[in-house]
Amino acid sequence: MRAGEVMTRNVVTVHPDAPVREAACMMDDLNVGALPVCDGKRLVGIITDRDITVRATADGMRPDLTPVHAVMTDDVCWCFEDDSIEAIEQEMGRRQIRRLPVVDGRKRPAGMISLGDLANDLAEGTEDTLRLISSPAEPDRARRRRQASNRYGSWPDYYGPDADLPRG
Repeated sequence: MRAGEVMTRNVVTVHPDAPVREAACMMDDLNVGALPVCDGKRLVGIITDRDITVRATADGMRPDLTPVHAVMTDDVCWCFEDDSIEAIEQEMGRRQIRRLPVVDGRKRPAGMISLGDLANDLAEGTEDTLRLISSPAEPDRARRRRQASNRYGSWPDYYGPDADLPRG
């Protein structure tokens, strides 16, 4: 089985200079979790709902002013329409990604293949791919503005001797 037989076609793309809010609205309207980012017809990245949440929202970026290129994944993994599903599953598992843009012979976006596409077509190896994707992963970017240490601290001891409990 090949990518072209399983992928979702007619995928909508977003420009790298578009505001993050526009990308989020597009994802909502299309009921998808990722959009290929294209500068003209050239694939330059991918933005996911997780990118928006973890990279933009968590850092306090303003969605109307933050461009997609500021939070997208620019080291995008992609495949050709005629690549084998087995090779695609191995790469998705190795990189722990759930979606992969598919390009044509001229390296222009032709579609998108997702773990859901593989599961719907009962592609052999999907179980193993899911298992690899779901393994704990290393952080993909260094924290820029946030400092993780001491930011969240430990849970307060609500029921300890100093707790101010309501009297009932």
